[in-house]
Amino acid sequence: MDLAFTHEEDAFRAEARTWLHAHVPSTPLPSLETEEGFRAHRAWETELAADRWSVVDWPSAYGGRDAGLIRWLIFEEEYYTAGAPGRVSQNGISLLAPTLFDHGTERQRARVLPPMASGEVIWAQAWSEPEAGSDLASLKARAVRTDGGWLLTGQKTWSSRAAFADRAFGLFRTEPDTPKPHQGLTYLMFDLRAPGVTVRPIGRLDAKPAFAELFLDEVFVPDEDVIGEPGQGWRIAMSTAGNERGLKLRSPGRFLASADRLLTLWQAQGEPESTKRRVADALIGARAYQLFTYAAASRFLDGQEIGPESSLNKVFWSEYDIALHETALDLLAEEGEFADTDWSERYVFALAGPIYAGTNEIQRDIIAERLLGLPKGRR
Repeated sequence: MDLAFTHEEDAFRAEARTWLHAHVPSTPLPSLETEEGFRAHRAWETELAADRWSVVDWPSAYGGRDAGLIRWLIFEEEYYTAGAPGRVSQNGISLLAPTLFDHGTERQRARVLPPMASGEVIWAQAWSEPEAGSDLASLKARAVRTDGGWLLTGQKTWSSRAAFADRAFGLFRTEPDTPKPHQGLTYLMFDLRAPGVTVRPIGRLDAKPAFAELFLDEVFVPDEDVIGEPGQGWRIAMSTAGNERGLKLRSPGRFLASADRLLTLWQAQGEPESTKRRVADALIGARAYQLFTYAAASRFLDGQEIGPESSLNKVFWSEYDIALHETALDLLAEEGEFADTDWSERYVFALAGPIYAGTNEIQRDIIAERLLGLPKGRR
């Protein structure tokens, strides 16, 4: 891996930094987990897209800059350093879009990706069910063939962004009699405002509706919203999961900026000796994660797959995120515990990290079996 940036990459970084300096709101937007904040963040997505900064690594035909993976990492570093708002469109651009690039049709990409890039359509992830979370293959929501499409029936839960989003993507059982549970599943996109859809928000610890339950009663989905072949949804979903755990869901820029903010907070609090080691660990961890991610990106650009190494990534960033924010709250003392600060909101979100995108227990099983070659544990 070459750690030196090219002249063009340095120029790209400078252009991104200049644009962000001129456009990042001087006052933080309201939480995107509220209706008001969701609208404000959608408008921010539109502003990003107007100058093609919302999806820099995508082809220009869909609203991107053809910038590639390394420049996307550079942009992310500048984005978070500038203190830019959280991305309300993240489920779409980080999870669904890579799936469409790998498994969708050209017509689907042309229809779905531009409004995703502009913030016109915000996507929710609708995978988990009441008895199918980490064991996703046990899902029961079904899609039944009808004239011109499918009828969806069942319940999804913990659907990220679903309280205010426009559309969702998920897996549905289309062949109920297959011998194995991960067979006979189909990957579908659907409209959250279609007849038969009921959205019930779920409050987080801070009562903000970050998630929602979805109740589906014979919701019609046309054939054009099936991704890949019917019955092949598991294979496609594993592609989505690899993107979720690997390079794109949590860029190192996010943690580098958070570690710098933690250092600033520690200095402002008088540099207490009791937290010196933890602040140093946060700075070292962010830098280590940055280098690990660049190494993974280099392997990917050389034609290799991310593979089960994405589980290492996921366990690291999810546990790192909690440790960093716990250190910040300890520095803030009572203010951190009880005030509705940016640190406290980010801490609440970090607590979910070891659970979503596949629990860390499952990821450790994958690491043990597929990377270390250990025998399967008893389940």
